[in-house]
Amino acid sequence: MLTTLKNSCSLLLLGCTVLTLSACKPEHIQSALEHGGSVARTFNQTVSPQEEQRMGEESAALLLGAAPLVRNDGVQRYVNQVGQWVAQQTDRNDIQWRFGVLDTANVNAFAAPAGYVFVTRGLLLRLQDEAELAGVIAHEISHVLMGHYVQTMLKKDRAAALGNLAGSVAQAQGKGEYTALVNLGRGVYSSGLDKDDEYQADRMGVVLAARAGYDPFGLPRVLQMYASSAGEAGFDLLFSTHPGASDRLERLAQAMGNQFDTLESQSVRTTPAFTRQLAALKGKATTGRGGNRRR
Repeated sequence: MLTTLKNSCSLLLLGCTVLTLSACKPEHIQSALEHGGSVARTFNQTVSPQEEQRMGEESAALLLGAAPLVRNDGVQRYVNQVGQWVAQQTDRNDIQWRFGVLDTANVNAFAAPAGYVFVTRGLLLRLQDEAELAGVIAHEISHVLMGHYVQTMLKKDRAAALGNLAGSVAQAQGKGEYTALVNLGRGVYSSGLDKDDEYQADRMGVVLAARAGYDPFGLPRVLQMYASSAGEAGFDLLFSTHPGASDRLERLAQAMGNQFDTLESQSVRTTPAFTRQLAALKGKATTGRGGNRRR
């Protein structure tokens, strides 16, 4: 899997140039940020930075082993640019953020420790504008910021150790503990995070997207799309690992109140690049590298 990850790094790093948005941030964005909470180091580091990096690499390799990156440089570069711009709003310059589009028709998005974020081709094709993409990416970035995947892996590891004497002995001897944590990543992606983690990422995701100058209602529109897609093909894993979309919408509406209403008309909803790259994805989802180089 590490070989898969290394082979994919060139595509993941294509879009490191920051996307410049034409619209300025609204002057009263600060009030919205205060409402949503400041973005900083918000979880207690329980693993070393080196361990978190390794956990992220192994988790990303697991995802890439299940579905490779879409082989279209233009699409990967574009999603990277949007992701890097949103990530800049976090003030976490210590994280090397990486963004990619997985080549699967399933509708979903994933994050991994140490700054890995993926959206699927199936999800990207369902989005209507760039603000929706930014909202999804901001939600996943929030999982990384809050340490949700690390904490979930640690909790699952502790639970397994309590019921497994051999595992406890191995940990006491300092052997196998880290490998066990990494292997738990598979279970995290199949069973999902805690509901509260998802609600928290929704709230912070709206704030990050707004701070980046995007329409803050992009993520709620995606949740509305989820709610109206029950029973459709490609949503099984998403629905089995997340709280109900209607529940998420209701909780997010309560958290947002009317704090973001004045931002909607002053923020970015879409760009020509979104329209162009979505068209490229629809027509050339499996095109070889270099298939779409326009910005």
